[in-house]
Amino acid sequence: MIAPARPSLRGLLTASMICAGFVACASLVACGRTTSPPTATNAPAAPAAQPGVDPADAAREAGRLAYEAALARDQSEHPTLAIGAPAPAFALRGTDDKVHALADYAASKVLVVVFISNHCPASQLYEGRIKAIQRWIDEGKMAKVNPRHLLYMLWATTQVVAIAPNGPAAVGPAALNYTDVDDSFESMKIRAAHRKFNFPYLYDGEDQTVSNRYGPKVTPHIFIFDRERKLRYEGRIDDRMQEEKVTVRDARAALEAIVAGKPVETPHTPVFGCSTKWNSHAESARKELDTWRATPVTVETASLEDLGKLRRNGTGKTLMVNFWATWCAPCRTEYPALLETYLWYRSRDFDFVSVSVDEPNVRPAVQKFLETNESGIRNLQVDTDDVYKVMAAFDRTWESGVPFTMV
Repeated sequence: MIAPARPSLRGLLTASMICAGFVACASLVACGRTTSPPTATNAPAAPAAQPGVDPADAAREAGRLAYEAALARDQSEHPTLAIGAPAPAFALRGTDDKVHALADYAASKVLVVVFISNHCPASQLYEGRIKAIQRWIDEGKMAKVNPRHLLYMLWATTQVVAIAPNGPAAVGPAALNYTDVDDSFESMKIRAAHRKFNFPYLYDGEDQTVSNRYGPKVTPHIFIFDRERKLRYEGRIDDRMQEEKVTVRDARAALEAIVAGKPVETPHTPVFGCSTKWNSHAESARKELDTWRATPVTVETASLEDLGKLRRNGTGKTLMVNFWATWCAPCRTEYPALLETYLWYRSRDFDFVSVSVDEPNVRPAVQKFLETNESGIRNLQVDTDDVYKVMAAFDRTWESGVPFTMV
């Protein structure tokens, strides 16, 4: 789903619409922490309307019940690896285009396997902390351990390996509203390079065989194995989403205990993040797209005055306006990527308006192009063939042709 033609635009939009602290994106839907809705065979029955009950409250309660049922179903179908269990084998392709296998890390005295994803805002928040764990290991910065001590030698051979468990087809556009890349393998390469990951980043989204064996509930979800590759700790990395508020570094405490040959005091902690997008959720993602494709495609006639109002943007939303024409090859090429960008971010007070500068008498061709591209947004076509008046009406600094996009 990634559109290489517009990575800078998506980066700009992600930055410009970023929430002020994670609290602002606490909604399960807004942050993409949703699973596929229960199917008709296992969905809880919708509660009957009760006298005096607000329909909106009833709908929220039904949504909560459906979400909890979906989580329970996922945990039943993909149970999390039990403490004391051996590390499941893996042989997965990394962003370095090499295959990484469990056996490749046989020399590591401790192995850290963490499940992360590109699109998840919670996972994104922890990328720096995961890098810090590997740096902490490499530099021997373990509390109460002298670098000359034997424990340092054990510590220095600890390795972090990250695995991306999500099936890209199971991640609908609504879940991509806090990212500029999706969960595909090619996007993983972009993410790893941009964030300068100092650990292997492996892809398991195709068949999820490895992820099924480990059973990550969310991204991020960390698993720590000892020298015998027995699971000694699984759960969260630390106790706060906002790094500056962290008081308990659970993963580091577990690492210190394992390296020191001591029991891990708390071998399991709860996890919080974006639910793992199992391939069984693909139907939900398809339904989301089918709903969009069923949206009627209409074209409105826009006057020069209308263009001025559009430029002033009284919507209260971040607005993207694209001027295009049916005769413009670059316009036709980039338009699907712009629509996809809208689908990703529309839940975040983001809107998209297309404006055709085709002559008024070619409305059928404009309509056909928009229908072919399933452009169920607000589509305008100017009522004049004077492109210079169009440019002046929208933005007097506009001195180019089309495509022309302004955010």
